[in-house]
Amino acid sequence: MARASNALGTIRELSGPDATWHRDHLLRLDPQGRRERFNGVADDRFITAYSARCFAGRTRVFAWIDQGGTVRGTAELHPPAADHPADIAFSVEPDFRNGGIGSALFETVMVAARYSRFPELRITSTAGNRAMRALARKFGARFTFEGGDVTGLLTLPVEKALAVPRHHREADEHAVAL
Repeated sequence: MARASNALGTIRELSGPDATWHRDHLLRLDPQGRRERFNGVADDRFITAYSARCFAGRTRVFAWIDQGGTVRGTAELHPPAADHPADIAFSVEPDFRNGGIGSALFETVMVAARYSRFPELRITSTAGNRAMRALARKFGARFTFEGGDVTGLLTLPVEKALAVPRHHREADEHAVAL
């Protein structure tokens, strides 16, 4: 499992036994954070079911875990569906924002997506979520606006000689470099 550590916390991929950590993190989001993460109102029941679905399929969940062992930020990589790119989603608890956690999680998801050979990533947000758009723009996202939603697309570089195992060597190397 890929891990990256510094004095403040660790990034690692969560697996089935860690599902409650993901759920609990999402439940700690404030009302604005929930609206921004889920593009609308999300009550506790919705979040609990959503988190369970993330661990029931092929979604990969990465977490930033503080020194006390609590997940404070997550990034999700949802595999592509028919005629749609892979989706990515992020959340960082309010007291931990603007400290580089989102950028580190974004980099981790991009490495995992590239090694899964996903050619394009999609991120959606509300029009008011300027922080998410700025973060995605930093990594090359191009945005379209429709109604109250914003969709960003990122094209990933094509790598010709990549392995495709579940836990990727470069993802581990990237995590160590963080």
